[in-house]
Amino acid sequence: MTFFTRRGFLAASTVASATLLLPAHLRAASAARTLSATTRTIEVQGRAARVMGLVNGAGGLGLTLDPGEAFRVDLTNALDVETIIHWHGQIPPNAQDGVPNTNPMLAPGETRAYDFAAHPGTFWMHSHIPAQEVGLLAAPLIVRTQADLTADRQEVVMLLHDFSFMDPEDLLASVTGGAMDHGTGAMSGMSGMEGMEGMTHGAMQGMQGGAMSGMGAMGGMQMDLNDVDFDAYLANDRTLDDPEVVTVERGGRVLLRAINASAMTAYWIDLGSVQGRLVATDGDPCQPCAARRFGFAPGQRLDIEIDLPADGAALPVLALREGARDRTGLILAPKDAAVTRIDALSAADHPAFSADLTQEAALRAFAPLAARTPDRSHQVVLGGSMMPYLWTINGQTYGAHTPLPVRSGERVEITFHNMSMMAHPMHLHGHAFQVVGVGMNRIAGALRDTVQVPPMTMLTIAFDAGEVAPWMLHCHHMGHLQTGMMTELAISV
Repeated sequence: MTFFTRRGFLAASTVASATLLLPAHLRAASAARTLSATTRTIEVQGRAARVMGLVNGAGGLGLTLDPGEAFRVDLTNALDVETIIHWHGQIPPNAQDGVPNTNPMLAPGETRAYDFAAHPGTFWMHSHIPAQEVGLLAAPLIVRTQADLTADRQEVVMLLHDFSFMDPEDLLASVTGGAMDHGTGAMSGMSGMEGMEGMTHGAMQGMQGGAMSGMGAMGGMQMDLNDVDFDAYLANDRTLDDPEVVTVERGGRVLLRAINASAMTAYWIDLGSVQGRLVATDGDPCQPCAARRFGFAPGQRLDIEIDLPADGAALPVLALREGARDRTGLILAPKDAAVTRIDALSAADHPAFSADLTQEAALRAFAPLAARTPDRSHQVVLGGSMMPYLWTINGQTYGAHTPLPVRSGERVEITFHNMSMMAHPMHLHGHAFQVVGVGMNRIAGALRDTVQVPPMTMLTIAFDAGEVAPWMLHCHHMGHLQTGMMTELAISV
């Protein structure tokens, strides 16, 4: 069995995949960290809210691993329903990836052991059942390096959620019209995009000459930014009514590890008058990119270095919901700094991050993939509409889909053609990829595992195919995933 790393292809393993999921009692418990998928109570807008979470042995959310530490975790399902947890952005053996249908579900009360090499960076973990992710069954997964330990900076994690007081199943049903299969997340039928997958690559090249600026290329059509208005937007489980205030050193440096764990919302990370440096995307270093505002979509992560004001003033780090006035965030404040209350609504709507590829086109990988001619290319059409609420890949929903064939070891390129009026954060399991094309422009873009594809745009990714297994490729917007916007990368020998 072979599997892919962020820097290449590893040697074959003699361990059969059936041995990769061990009952916890067969492994030394003292060597493993513990996680529990459970329920918990938080306060939102002055009201108690029952949500889910992935709680560690110390009672906190998620895990932070030391440099060189393996991902050795005993996961217990303390819910009264079955679940399955995906280690988003990590590259475990396929048998430990955490995907329904491919991996066995974790029954109530069951404990399962996981053990694989952890990749350093900012990652997260979440249920791969859409309603459970809407219900906040997610947590940070931080894997630190020796350089992190010696760097003269303070690390701050900011986990973002969109939150509803409505039952998650009811919320999804209200979005999708209730016409879904809760077991697979699949719907039958087509989306109004039938036949688009038959278009040739050449026929689609005219849709975008480069990174779009504005909506002019849409012929006056309006994109759909937000299909759900949530009750609140949370940063580390809190709103701006009662934000987390992180004590920092006056004039010091902070590494903000921002994780968009929201089910259906894209944000801007806004630093006000302070300029930050984006130094990693989805856990992989990028060439430093300086700005005061950075956008990211569901499933994505941003590592941003921030030099704090020398005057000792508090610095709000805000997450601005695109196309709306909602915002959340936390406050970085030296001891005794004045902290001013910030309203949860801005004075005006925030711009659309998902409208174009300007930010993505500017990013460059710190250690790009080695130059190599692609062995295989796939054209992937993203389709769908709000009415009926149905989202497809190559005109098909999951269950009726045709997997993308690939051979292990091949350099693969996938070009996404978004023919819908919503952006789609496309996530590939089991691999890190590089953005190598924005429209018709070739770039040595960022390394990622989730990329936002705006409406009526074309974007190309490249990667080296890994372990022989089915690996999920899907939209990380839970409404889109629930209605079938998912397929598989079928890797063969």
